[in-house]
Amino acid sequence: MNKVVEGIVIRSTGSWYVVRLPDGSNLNCRLRGQYRIRGIRTTNPVAVGDHVTVEGQDDGNGIIAEIHDRNNHIIRKATRLSKASHIIAANLDLAILIATIDFPRTTTGFIDRFLVTAEAYHIPAAVVFNKIDLYKEKQLKRLHELTTIYVDAGYAVLQLSAITFNNLDSFADLLHNKISLLTGHSGVGKSALLNAVDPALNIRTGDISSFNNKGKHTTTFAEMHELTFGGWIVDTPGIKELGLYDFEKDTLAQRFPEMRRLMSACRFSNCSHVHEPGCAVLQALTNNAIAPSRYRSYLNMLNNDFTNENDY
Repeated sequence: MNKVVEGIVIRSTGSWYVVRLPDGSNLNCRLRGQYRIRGIRTTNPVAVGDHVTVEGQDDGNGIIAEIHDRNNHIIRKATRLSKASHIIAANLDLAILIATIDFPRTTTGFIDRFLVTAEAYHIPAAVVFNKIDLYKEKQLKRLHELTTIYVDAGYAVLQLSAITFNNLDSFADLLHNKISLLTGHSGVGKSALLNAVDPALNIRTGDISSFNNKGKHTTTFAEMHELTFGGWIVDTPGIKELGLYDFEKDTLAQRFPEMRRLMSACRFSNCSHVHEPGCAVLQALTNNAIAPSRYRSYLNMLNNDFTNENDY
């Protein structure tokens, strides 16, 4: 049997891929030969969300013969020194960062690197703060501050609890009929949120380590899950660090929506928004129209400090 069909990659384990076929069945596939995506040096030539052409084999498995052009993809710097980048997922409608004020803590630096990455690849993004049922007065105050910062910057922001089901309807509305990437640190409750919003998914969940208050990995490989109410979720392994890949300093300010809106008002067309007179961004910072934490993230990235976790 050498039937040729098209499908979408819904799971990647590194050497094997699960491809959803048009009839709703799944086919385990390998990549043909030394296939590489033209122009991108990555640790994974095939990503979850890729549309592919597969050839069925006599052993009941398949071969990925062609990877179709992507509408978009999102990349992070690879942890392996031999490669430059890792494709997290492809062909997305929305990128969602699950963040927590505590248990474990998500820094503004990490949030901003995620949002800048999504902006660079032209993927709409949202921030979802989970575990609001655990927060005391100090943490709730910080939650309000961060929500204000990112709403003012132009992002959708939700405050949820997978345990008490607070605002899960809004989360379902956000996901409805989209292909959405879900990511964040291990332990922020991605799997628990997915099970709460769609119990049919039945994704394995884990606990927070009592040793270091960090999350334990429960998602091992990137995987797409079909939602019963319409849409798909790309669930990813928890990310400890998010290093930016292949960024140019000259265009970095464009990846901050609140800065992008002001850039045309700067006195100089090549303004770096650091020291120039007549800079509309610096004036907005002085007037508290741009959050200091967002501007610090911009400076850290501008100085190639892409993994600074100390800017909470």
